[in-house]
Amino acid sequence: MSTLNPTDRNILLAVDNSENSQKAVSYVARLLGGIGGGFHITLLHLIIEPDTDYFPSEQERISWLKQHTTEVGALLEKYRSILEAHGIGSDQIRIHTPVRYCPSVSECILAEKDILEYGTIVVGRKGLTPKEEILLGSVSSKLVKLAKNCAVWVVN
Repeated sequence: MSTLNPTDRNILLAVDNSENSQKAVSYVARLLGGIGGGFHITLLHLIIEPDTDYFPSEQERISWLKQHTTEVGALLEKYRSILEAHGIGSDQIRIHTPVRYCPSVSECILAEKDILEYGTIVVGRKGLTPKEEILLGSVSSKLVKLAKNCAVWVVN
């Protein structure tokens, strides 16, 4: 019988402000709430840094980052509350909001998974039609396709 790698007990819950992200948080809360310790959940929200020429001035870029970081912080605290309300201890929940350039959100999530050493990624499925998914692609589809050495849970 094989033993679990410590990273297998680390869950990276990649979220944004969508309804599907909230469903993913609620799913994880219901699934893992009340079972005790032995795992950690990190709420990950990537703050995608716009191109340098997006803002007219450096001051406006800094102002945007500050405001966006505050909004994201409030959202992640809301998600933390959902997890805690289902019996997941506050010591088991981490919040991670890196500011980074991301040409591909899925690749940035996978990079964070590797940096933070997580064995499971959880995302909400974007509500794309089949045509939109072919044209635009979806983060969840790309994660399933590109992920190595981890499990990917896609919550619908």
